[in-house]
Amino acid sequence: MGGRRILVVDDDHKAVEMVRIYLERDSYKVLPAYDGVTALELARSAQPDLVILDLMLPGLDGLAICRLLRKEGDVPIIILTARSAEGDKLLGLELGADDYVTKPFSPRELVARIRTVLRRAGEKTDEIDGDLELNRLTVSFIRHEVLVDGRLISLTPSEFQLLAIMVREPGRAFTRAQLLEKALGPSFEGLERNVDVHVMNIRRKLGLGEADPIKAVYGVGYKFEMVKNGG
Repeated sequence: MGGRRILVVDDDHKAVEMVRIYLERDSYKVLPAYDGVTALELARSAQPDLVILDLMLPGLDGLAICRLLRKEGDVPIIILTARSAEGDKLLGLELGADDYVTKPFSPRELVARIRTVLRRAGEKTDEIDGDLELNRLTVSFIRHEVLVDGRLISLTPSEFQLLAIMVREPGRAFTRAQLLEKALGPSFEGLERNVDVHVMNIRRKLGLGEADPIKAVYGVGYKFEMVKNGG
């Protein structure tokens, strides 16, 4: 964990300084940015391990930055916003953010969220050794990768964890609450609607159409169904 670089983007200099103090206590290196254009340049040049991104920014707003960064890679993104409406939060998740924290916020809570997202981003598992191939889909738990027809699919850490949870137990119906807890951690206080947004993103990225293995279970949540290769 020590030495990881966190890009903190907010036009409120005091907020950035407060976050910097708490992150440096945990041995993170902080890269500050106070406008959208500078933030995007830093994200591209410095390749941070995680981005904390305010939505209301001069020059280029946070949602636009999130959209661009997600097209270019899978750096974990936590949205920091004064917008408390559910629609704004879900829009950020739809664009590929991993988590959000609403202002006013506790710096300690933010640091805890950062730890959780970074842990998901680097998490490896030995529950399934090697790759799991299911028809056109390949999931590598060691490399933390998903491929469709041999083509690498860029999933955020949260999206990969949700897919991996269902892949490990094909046919099992998970409630949205179970998926939230298993993928995002028991301390995550999110909306169950967030799972729907992540699943929608996964389906869109996989692009399997009618062969989509993620099935909605009415009144429950989701399950993964697909016949193994050669089966």
